[in-house]
Amino acid sequence: MADASHGPASFGTQADALLRKNLTFQRRNTKTNLCLILFPFLLCSLLIILQTVVNGLIEKEGGSKCGCACVDKDGDGRCETVCGLEYSTVDQAFFCPIPSPQEWPALLQVPAPGSRAVKVDFLPSNDFPNPSCRRTGSCPVTLLITGNNQSFGQSLARRMFPSSRGSLSGGDSIADFILGSDTETDNNVVIEPGLLPDYPAYIIQSQCKQNSSFSVPIQLASNTVQKEIICVRAISLWRNSSSEINKAMHEGYWKGNPEREVNEFVTAYDFSNSNRMNFNVSVWYNSTFRGFINSQPMNVVRVPRSVNLVSNTFLQLLKGPGTKILLDFIKEMPKHGSQLRLDFSSLIGTLFFTWVILLLFPVMLGSLVYEKQQNLRIMMKMHGLGDGPYWMISYAYFLSLSIIYMFCFVVFGSVIGLNFFLLNSYSIQFVFYFIFLNLQISLAFLASAMFSDFKSATVVAYISVFGTGLLGAFLFQFFLQDPTFPKQWIIFMELYPGFALYRGLFEFGQYAFNGSFMGAKGMTWENLNEQGNGMKEVFLIMSLEWVIFLVSAYYIDQVISPGTGIRRSPLFFLETLRRKTSSLPKRLSSLRQESKVSVEAEKADVEQEREKVEHLISDSDPNHSIIAYELKKVYPGRDGNPDKFAVRGLSLAIPKGECFGMLGPNGAGKTSFINMMIGLTKPTSGTAIVQELDIRTQMDLIYTSMGVCPQHDLLWETLTGKEHLLFYGRLKNLKGSDLHQAVEDSLKSVNLFNGGVKDKQAGKYSGGMKRRLSVAISLIGNPKVVYMDEPSTGLDPASRNNLWNVVKQAKRDRAIILTTHSMEEAEVLCDRLGIFVDGSLQCIGNPKELKARFGGSYIFTMTTAPDHEDEVERLARSLSPNATKVYQISGTQKFELPKHEVRIADVFRAVGNAKSKFTVQAWGITDTTLEDVFIKVARGAQAFNVFA
Repeated sequence: MADASHGPASFGTQADALLRKNLTFQRRNTKTNLCLILFPFLLCSLLIILQTVVNGLIEKEGGSKCGCACVDKDGDGRCETVCGLEYSTVDQAFFCPIPSPQEWPALLQVPAPGSRAVKVDFLPSNDFPNPSCRRTGSCPVTLLITGNNQSFGQSLARRMFPSSRGSLSGGDSIADFILGSDTETDNNVVIEPGLLPDYPAYIIQSQCKQNSSFSVPIQLASNTVQKEIICVRAISLWRNSSSEINKAMHEGYWKGNPEREVNEFVTAYDFSNSNRMNFNVSVWYNSTFRGFINSQPMNVVRVPRSVNLVSNTFLQLLKGPGTKILLDFIKEMPKHGSQLRLDFSSLIGTLFFTWVILLLFPVMLGSLVYEKQQNLRIMMKMHGLGDGPYWMISYAYFLSLSIIYMFCFVVFGSVIGLNFFLLNSYSIQFVFYFIFLNLQISLAFLASAMFSDFKSATVVAYISVFGTGLLGAFLFQFFLQDPTFPKQWIIFMELYPGFALYRGLFEFGQYAFNGSFMGAKGMTWENLNEQGNGMKEVFLIMSLEWVIFLVSAYYIDQVISPGTGIRRSPLFFLETLRRKTSSLPKRLSSLRQESKVSVEAEKADVEQEREKVEHLISDSDPNHSIIAYELKKVYPGRDGNPDKFAVRGLSLAIPKGECFGMLGPNGAGKTSFINMMIGLTKPTSGTAIVQELDIRTQMDLIYTSMGVCPQHDLLWETLTGKEHLLFYGRLKNLKGSDLHQAVEDSLKSVNLFNGGVKDKQAGKYSGGMKRRLSVAISLIGNPKVVYMDEPSTGLDPASRNNLWNVVKQAKRDRAIILTTHSMEEAEVLCDRLGIFVDGSLQCIGNPKELKARFGGSYIFTMTTAPDHEDEVERLARSLSPNATKVYQISGTQKFELPKHEVRIADVFRAVGNAKSKFTVQAWGITDTTLEDVFIKVARGAQAFNVFA
């Protein structure tokens, strides 16, 4: 490997490395990105197609625009098309331009003949008219009054409606008549339907002649028409309290239920404390609204005449019948011509656009959880990527993708003509989308801390996306449109980010629909202060949640979330102060006093290693890269099981230039030891000093000089081998030509350079190629400490031999800890070996020392027919009285012969004599192998632990 160490990578270098990797990764996902972007494009296209088709059908019907006629203006027999109110039907009139709106007499809202108040069971009063009047259509309209002064209130009520009158006289105005209508009003007074020829209208008087009606002139455009108006008698009834009035007006009011008994009143007055010196009145009325815009009723309410009526009555009581306030007319504001064209993006776009924007959430959440599940996050961290650069680049990366996604969405929607985007202010849209995108990213980081499985996170995310849209459209929107629903509950529901998004899009849709319908702009900054506009509260809620979620996500990631390394203390933000007040010698001295590990029957070599470590701890030695001191890991027992001691007070010192091999059966504690050293788990007690840094408090600094080859390959399947090494090389602060040279050398050393292999995606590598790439990653950048967990697993003999050469060359200036189950590999690569059994180090030394110490015997093996096994055993006993049979099966026997009792020549002589007596199929004598040593030590330690 090229020596290209330039010290720890800076924040900017780490951020640059991660950004380059993310951009490369994104480039490999072109198809996925296209599918993601095409979804809103297809949705917008579907909306515009649907809108075009429906508007074409409406226009074909002819009732969606101002009426027109062919008129011969010049009398020459040629006509030209002229449009206007006078050529329109009732349905068409609304769409006509009205520069000077019609002046309409103010009307009272009166109940229809079949719903006027009569005697009913739920209002047990005897002063109501008899129900029989409904059959003849002669029921009067009823007025209810109350107040503190009954005589005064009844006096006003008697004067409220005039007695019988005839038609208009010369000095009379239509404003002198008290007219009313039971027709439903529209959302403006361009046309008063109660005065159109096809609808009934009433004149309200205290007395009416039988079958009396009146003819009143009504000005319609440039024509005056006579309107037939039916006389209706009005009666006033006294009630003792306003609660009685409220009950009466509420109980009998028609609410769309055909089975409900209807009993309606024209109006009601509460005169309170009124008298001749004081006029204080409350007007009660009901009105049926067909819908709401921005929480405001769409229908005009016929209230002005009720107010004018009671006001004039009071003036006439004081000043005489000639005194009154004349309500001459009401009129609408001038309006431009319009045409009915449905804007589907504003009507139903809120639901679909909610789905479009929230679709980014599963993508981001899945990416974050996938990195944790595959241990890629901790792999990057172990190679020097700090939490700061990771969070900054990941956040900026997601934000950039989100902004590009929304930009394409808004631009495309605007280009194809969706009023949802065209009419609303782009600056408000930008602020809204920007805040929510940041909130959504923060929420993805927060949610990722609660998931460890990619599939579960993705499923939950998509359920939340579509569930939010459906709940918003079929539940939350009804609350928004109901003006009686408490606002505080609306705000409470908007604390859920999905509903806050829905509320903002709902406001955009309502303003865009209004603007499209009325030929005006949609939402502007001035509209934010309008009553019923919830955009300001949405801005505030989303901004606060953005900050809260982001801070909470980072805190949980550091303290609770698995998959990111050792969990930090809940007060980790105070660790910097503690570090400044405690130097390394002081911490080690304190640790030495705290560590009291009982050493019973410990081997001499292990005891010697412990004493060496204690000496190094007292006098810091920079030549030893790794010093583990009394390292212990205990896993708490569960379900009634005792605690599991994975590592029992391990002390170990590894100098620079040494490869230390860890041997042991499965479950011996090797992986637990490695996990503590690389920062995956926290030691129960003890510590380790790596490059003079404490693994308990300075793991982030240790990562900058550490390389790891994990037992399972942790790779991005869509990145090539070269791209992997470029990324990790940058994390090791390699730059420019040094970086590319180191990558090339690494690929060549593990035989991944030629034949296009370096540019092949890692997902297409074989198992052996992935293993070699993992080794190259662990060694790039000249790390001072390297951990290799079974690096040659799955390699063919040629590749394994090549890999051994790489490791032997790499160990010259660094400390390497290697675990393996291959005794051959251990002998070839390791300068020293330690056999680990049941969490304890049983022996330590170089391979020759271990074989000499535990292998003071020859292994004699002979295979014969089964009926000669006794003779073979007698032969072995003749060679060595202390021979020990260690193996026997189907005529093959193996014996240990102490070396000091056996001469090789005697063995050959005895075997020659045996061959003359019986058939010897095979035989052999070998010195003790490392495998024999391993088996002997492991069995001895396990037997000791069983009997201990």
